[in-house]
Amino acid sequence: MATVKTIKNFPFAAIIGQDEMKLALQLNVIDPKIGGVMIMGDRGTGKSTTIRALADLLPDITVIKNDPFNTDPNGLDKKYETEEIKIPMVELPLGATEDRVCGTINLKEVLSGGKNTFEPGLLARANRGLLYVDEINLLDDHLVDVLLDSAASGWNTVEREGISIKHPAKFILIGSGNPEEGELRPQLLDRFGMHAEIRTISDPTLRVKIVEERISFDQAPQIWLDKYQNEQLEIQARIINAQNSLSKVTISKEYQLKISQICSLLQIEGLRGDIVSTRAAKALAAFDSRKEVTLDDIKRTISLCLRHRLRRDPMESINSGDKIDAIFNEIFSSTKI
Repeated sequence: MATVKTIKNFPFAAIIGQDEMKLALQLNVIDPKIGGVMIMGDRGTGKSTTIRALADLLPDITVIKNDPFNTDPNGLDKKYETEEIKIPMVELPLGATEDRVCGTINLKEVLSGGKNTFEPGLLARANRGLLYVDEINLLDDHLVDVLLDSAASGWNTVEREGISIKHPAKFILIGSGNPEEGELRPQLLDRFGMHAEIRTISDPTLRVKIVEERISFDQAPQIWLDKYQNEQLEIQARIINAQNSLSKVTISKEYQLKISQICSLLQIEGLRGDIVSTRAAKALAAFDSRKEVTLDDIKRTISLCLRHRLRRDPMESINSGDKIDAIFNEIFSSTKI
């Protein structure tokens, strides 16, 4: 089994509450084709802490040594010197330019026949890892589009003066923001696989526990990490086992039909909602070491997959999650969990 190495960030296993966010992140790691996570919620609710903790939790990956694209050496004809690295976790600064994100073509080098014709950007660094954009709702729409296109296709293409360079950019895109500062355009929001909503914990007892644990961690990080080592390893093992068994998980035709009925009744545009809901339910079944999707898997994941795809009606008072739950109960009322 892989080991969780010495880290400096707060451990994932020690994070209290915010179960919806943690579940969405873990399911995307199990099945990156879910399409990333958009996390919206109050400031200071642990969004960045949780994402950094997840990256620390994941096992190391094997790459070609000193390769800027974190290339996987497995399956290549040529033998390369390799190294083990911590899974990439790249944070995109709010003021980043397109050149910094995508990389740049050095025309002077190209024209002189030099080798350093491409200067990789953040997308190259994020390949085979996580790309986190805090306050993504404040990022330029064009850059968000670039990120979503690369995340969906697994490639980044840079073109300049008739010269084109393409490199792999397979990463899990995680965006976060405060809804008070504005939402993403629906066309962009729809392309995120899941949407987690988090709120400030109101229970005073839990708030005190969170404060105490954070202070204890800051005073003696290694002691705190050792305390949660076994739990960290257990979560890591569950994720690795789920990744390996995901292809064997099945979902009944009846459940697939009912997922599509829910999407239809909610007037979800396109088929992304159907696809992501199915993928998420399968990932959860794999995470729980099961080979078949249950009704409970669908119930726990469907709001995460559909709430951001609902048509917005300013006159409607019902919460989007409550609306999805109502339709879910209507469709599955005759089905036993």
